[in-house]
Amino acid sequence: MQNKPFLELSDVKTIALAAEALAIQNQWAVTIAVVDDGGHLLWLQRLDGAAAITAHIAPAKAHTAALGRRESKVYEEIINGGRVSFLSAPLLQGMLEGGVPIMKDGICLGAVGVSGVKSTEDAEIARAGIAALAQ
Repeated sequence: MQNKPFLELSDVKTIALAAEALAIQNQWAVTIAVVDDGGHLLWLQRLDGAAAITAHIAPAKAHTAALGRRESKVYEEIINGGRVSFLSAPLLQGMLEGGVPIMKDGICLGAVGVSGVKSTEDAEIARAGIAALAQ
């Protein structure tokens, strides 16, 4: 039997704190979601001023990134490239930029999803959270 790494609560808190810090620094009202490798929600944080819908979009982006083991942006690009039939893919609802997988040694540990500002900024916040694990 093989072993695989997984996110511990301390890891999730580290990710969330770093993501929150970047969002607050830039005055971005967002929701931050962290999921495990199966897309199950481990953390949800809606910052003051973030629209209610972001509490649904952020976990969906994270779920998509975790299950696909790639950034949710990839799916958005596929659809924008004309393959609209991809909208019918099962279990993938957050096919917008802002979901980033958490990878370690080629293994997906989970993902971070952010919603509330421009999609590129959402992804920037997610990456900042993940980068805090390496420190």
